Amino acid sequence: EREIHENLKEELHELATAQKMTYEQAAAELKECYDGYHFVENTEGIYNPFSVLNTFYKMKFGSYWFETGTPTYLVELLQRSHYDLERMAHVQTDADVLNSIYGDEDPIPMIFQSGYLTIKGYDKEFGLYRLGFPNREVEEGFIKFLVPFYTRLSKVEAPFEIQKFVKELRAGDVDSFFSRLRSFFADTPYELVSDLELHYQNVLFIIYKLLGFYVNAERHTSDGRIDLVLQTDSFIYVMEFKLDGTAEEAMEQINEKGYAQPFEKDSRQLFKIGVNFSNKTRNIEKWIVEKQS
Repeated sequence: EREIHENLKEELHELATAQKMTYEQAAAELKECYDGYHFVENTEGIYNPFSVLNTFYKMKFGSYWFETGTPTYLVELLQRSHYDLERMAHVQTDADVLNSIYGDEDPIPMIFQSGYLTIKGYDKEFGLYRLGFPNREVEEGFIKFLVPFYTRLSKVEAPFEIQKFVKELRAGDVDSFFSRLRSFFADTPYELVSDLELHYQNVLFIIYKLLGFYVNAERHTSDGRIDLVLQTDSFIYVMEFKLDGTAEEAMEQINEKGYAQPFEKDSRQLFKIGVNFSNKTRNIEKWIVEKQS
């Protein structure tokens, strides 16, 4: 980062002007998009030089490094090992695993060595590394790449569906949002039936990650685990998902656990939503909504 401000200050000013940003805004965007690589523990973050130089050459931000190759093999590893995608975003492992050249049992070493994950933290006492996506370019590119592997949508269709999801959330149109969500789970491949719960979890992870680039998205709360919280300028959505339970049970859990309490004094309209997945239909069976002004 210091080297960018010392050696590329003029180019950063030009980029800011081209993108109608202040110098500080352009620097922050450059950092969020391309910084964050750590190849050993306790080191200063490194920017992706290929993406930085392309940004200055074209005077706009883009997914320059990600577009140079496609991680098809890595995604197939994830699918073959029935990997829980949410773990990938904050996985802990040790040096022996990171340096492994075998990806059949655990896809993480290959994903790390390919540059899609990087070191985010290190526990010296136990010799454990915490991994995560290095920056927005890699995270957004990788998550978007997953869509056709885990849903019926093609790479071309996915951005338009996500745009519609976001518009529905911003408009408070819950029923349209869930009707669209149903389409994400339609035509679940037969071979996934034996591990259907993990498939649901992985598709939900992909959706909340994609939405998280446009709205505030979370998946945890201090009292137990909450499946999804989405926040826009006007609305807050607190969602709980069940598998072969009932939407009513999901709503009851929201109320009993007090998942909505942190937002009750917020001026935005609050939606509590209970959702049930059915193994029989392999899709969303029912959702119920409680509005709270």
